[in-house]
Amino acid sequence: MAQCSSVAPINQTSRQSCSHSLTRPVSAKAARTKHQLISEANTHPEPQNRSPIPTPLSTILLHKPYGYLSQFTPEPTSRWKCLKELVAMGSVYAAGRLDADSEGLLLLTANGRLQQRLTDPRFGHWRHYWVQVEGSPQLQQLQQLREGLILKGQRTLPAKVNHLGTNQTATIPERDPPIRFRQAIPTHWLEIDLREGRNRQIRKMTAAVGLPTLRLIRHQIDLMDNGPPLSLNNLAPGNWRELNQAEARRVNSLLSHQATDPRG
Repeated sequence: MAQCSSVAPINQTSRQSCSHSLTRPVSAKAARTKHQLISEANTHPEPQNRSPIPTPLSTILLHKPYGYLSQFTPEPTSRWKCLKELVAMGSVYAAGRLDADSEGLLLLTANGRLQQRLTDPRFGHWRHYWVQVEGSPQLQQLQQLREGLILKGQRTLPAKVNHLGTNQTATIPERDPPIRFRQAIPTHWLEIDLREGRNRQIRKMTAAVGLPTLRLIRHQIDLMDNGPPLSLNNLAPGNWRELNQAEARRVNSLLSHQATDPRG
């Protein structure tokens, strides 16, 4: 049965410092009044270089690496790892999953309404992917992806598909393990934007037009509020951060918006 390893979560406060504080001898400060202790604590904030500890109602952004399930518990007999090895909290859940062999931006939240809001297809949030494909994409293939394809009897929604610029590809870290490489067959990076998220949809779409996906990275999630998308920028694989105040306000405001069906 597959199990999560005991590797310490990335960016979390060391437990050693916590255990040290618990065994520290009682000092004269212990005899002070409750009021004095509270007053002193309020004037001595926590060190600024300490890693953030997510609160029970946190919403965080994680750069999920290759090889991890989008859940905190392992699957029986699965070779994939789970998020417990990256984030030391089990009260949040993915709002829009990524397959274990995919990478990129994963929003984790304890807010069930927010999770439902971001995954409900009626709201049609654009999700931006960087996709490495095998072969040399031709205009006709790109147009097929843009117009939609029939997958299991249902046409996919129109997509935005373009070549990914060299400025973007230069920022992509190497994958561990690396993708398969065949010297005789070139590879290209595409930017594919979708408003839906069927099971392994991009992989099925690119395969249907003769461009098998080698690597898939979700780079951005658009909140559809005319603000900048939530992004992987400055977030290394395996690292996470909490939303900043501006992002938190924008995310919370989504819960008051009405749904519109992107299919029209």
